[in-house]
Amino acid sequence: MIGRTIAEISAGDSAELVRRVETDDIASFIDAVGDLNPVHSDPAYAATTAFKEPIAPGIFTAGLISAVIGTQLPGPGAIYLTQSLKFVKPVRTGDTITARVTVLEVIRERNRVRLQTVCVNQRDEEVLSGEAWVMPSRAHVTYEERRPTAAALGALALHPWALAAQAMRLWAAMVTSAVRR
Repeated sequence: MIGRTIAEISAGDSAELVRRVETDDIASFIDAVGDLNPVHSDPAYAATTAFKEPIAPGIFTAGLISAVIGTQLPGPGAIYLTQSLKFVKPVRTGDTITARVTVLEVIRERNRVRLQTVCVNQRDEEVLSGEAWVMPSRAHVTYEERRPTAAALGALALHPWALAAQAMRLWAAMVTSAVRR
């Protein structure tokens, strides 16, 4: 990936990525940010809502816009300044989302770019829309996409056990503290 500088960006430029939303993606996102709203994770609760099944958090979908900005347009080194969002339709497990950014305005003297941001599902229905302001890197940033190594994946697999061990240490400290009183 090579980031674009302001000199290489023009109104009308666009970039996109396509991602199929999987249950594990939503669960990992919920776990990472702590959004425990049952409409995202509890099928029994979600069945009682207008959605009838769990939906992805809106910010999960907005994160796909961030991925386009950070990897393609302007790309590596870009700074995301602002984002307006309108969540139009729910995103469900199994949906294929296309996240797209299109350059609306370039302000070269301020090193700023205004982007139209849109996500559509596999039926070409808009699920998210908005605008963003970004600041491209002033110099080219070349970034090699890095996939997790086997060691890193192994560490991730052990992560729940590390959390359990820490919880046990905290519990033991509380019990010890209560016994001393």
